[in-house]
Parts: sequence; C-alpha cells; structure tokens
Amino acid sequence: MRVITGKYKGRIIKMPKGIRPTQDKVRKALFDILGSMEGLAFLELFSGSGAVGLEALSQGASEAVFVEKDRRCIEEIKQNLSVLAFSRSRVLALDALVAIERLNKASEKFDIIFLDPPYYQDLVKKTLQTLSGYDILAPNGFVIVQHFKKDNLPEALGDLRLFKQARYGDTILSFYRKVNPKSQ
Repeated sequence: MRVITGKYKGRIIKMPKGIRPTQDKVRKALFDILGSMEGLAFLELFSGSGAVGLEALSQGASEAVFVEKDRRCIEEIKQNLSVLAFSRSRVLALDALVAIERLNKASEKFDIIFLDPPYYQDLVKKTLQTLSGYDILAPNGFVIVQHFKKDNLPEALGDLRLFKQARYGDTILSFYRKVNPKSQ
C-alpha cells in the first residue's frame, strides 16, 4: 500500500496482516471531498494500518492521533511514522471508546475524526454515541465513518447530524457535523 496524495505521495506504507485497509480509491475520494488538511487536527479511531491518518499528515494536517488497541497494528503505525519522519503525531494504544473519554478529559479537539471500525461488531453506533457525549470535535469539525453499505446509520445522534454520504462499491463514507442544539 502507498500514500496516494500530498507531500509523501508514492511512499510505501507497511500493512499489518489480517486487517481490512481503506482502499486507495476510497482514501483518494475522502481527501478529494475534504480538501486541504493544512493546519487541521486529525483523529483516526480504529486505525488499523493508519493509512488514513498518514494521508492526512502527507496533506499537511497539523497533527494526527492514531487510536488502535491491536499491538501488531500499533507497531506498524509507529514504523510508518518513523520512516516517513512524521513528528506531529501520536499513537494511543487504547480501545477507541476509552480513548475518546481520555481525549475529552485532556480537553483535546479535532477538526476531523475518522473511524473505520471492524465490520459486523456494532461499533459504529456505539462510537458515534460516545463521540456525541464527549466534546472532542472542533466546532466546525466533521466525523467521518467508513462502513459497510448494509449498515443503517442514524440521521442524528446527540448533537451529531448526518449531512453527506458517498458510496464506493460496498463501502460508504458517512459525514457528520456537530449541530448547536439551540439552532434546531
């Protein structure tokens, strides 16, 4: 697998065995939709290979935080960060739901939160619910969920509202933004 856009376009990314990485066409489409990453804080939950966060850094994100609990994946992400010399990054060896709570306690905010949990484990709704309960999304930020086409995601959950979906084969990217409850 390779970095497909930005400063490190073409650089090889090491992949842990046994994971379902975000396909190149989906990563490219995601960053085409998002546009410039310059100066944005990026959080990748259920990082796996970390390919999406690495792409954000390659495109100029001010920082990327990778959350992953699988030790094999953590080591590959750290190796990729080291080889690409990304210093504006951290890897948190935690369960995603625990990480959200800790990031909230540390008063951290992210412009983009990307999550691609393992399929068929009902983690998407649990994670969105947790995100809606903690204040780690910047006021004009987005939560992006990569999920299987048959997963029915809610239109709204807490202060998060679905505003866009894009389909790529069996994969859907669902985009949420925070809505001020007073403006509803």
